[in-house]
Amino acid sequence: MDRMLVVVFDNESKAYEGKKALQQLDNEGSISVYAYAVLAKHADGTASIKQGDDVGPVGTLIGTSVGSLVGLLGGPVGAAIGATIGATNGSIFDLHNVRIADDFIDDVTKALTPNKVAVVAQVDEEWITPVDTRMEALGGTVYRRALSDVTDTVNQEELTAMKADLAQFKAELATARADRQAKIQEKINQLDSKIEAHQQRVQDRRRAAERQAQAKAQRLKSKAAARPSL
Repeated sequence: MDRMLVVVFDNESKAYEGKKALQQLDNEGSISVYAYAVLAKHADGTASIKQGDDVGPVGTLIGTSVGSLVGLLGGPVGAAIGATIGATNGSIFDLHNVRIADDFIDDVTKALTPNKVAVVAQVDEEWITPVDTRMEALGGTVYRRALSDVTDTVNQEELTAMKADLAQFKAELATARADRQAKIQEKINQLDSKIEAHQQRVQDRRRAAERQAQAKAQRLKSKAAARPSL
């Protein structure tokens, strides 16, 4: 499954070990790493890319989902990437390019506090245990979200992506070792809450849109009734 992966570490050394571990998992065939960047958050709130490369068919970091996510997370570093690209039709650093929901951005932003370093990667993984086991051994905190296709029905696709993750986590829970079950269950609980909140937001937006449509229709009806007969 195509996913965005962010692993937050306490220091740069551990982040480089995390990046190396991802590459090893790629070499072993456990996952496929398409693009990555090592992003450091400084004490003053700015950020810089310590290392970045494309290691697969995605192309260069700039313009990829990873590049867009780095731009959203990195503050001033995003402007630097944008200057490298030059003029574009609108901002490249938006949620459609990242292909994940804003709650994921919020979670990562809260974790990536000053002086911490993150490995940001676009990966394809069939199960979560290989990455989680390696990253947790290095002291990293893993955040992941399935990437949705960019279409006009992005809200539904975000929900579908979360449900796909949830189904995979539940399937993996059934066969996981006892020492992994609690951690996988915690991820399931967190994702359940996110899905419920997402569904509520979509429902609220739909109801608001319906009320607006009804109000517009009523206004048009009133205007038509007020017109003098010919």
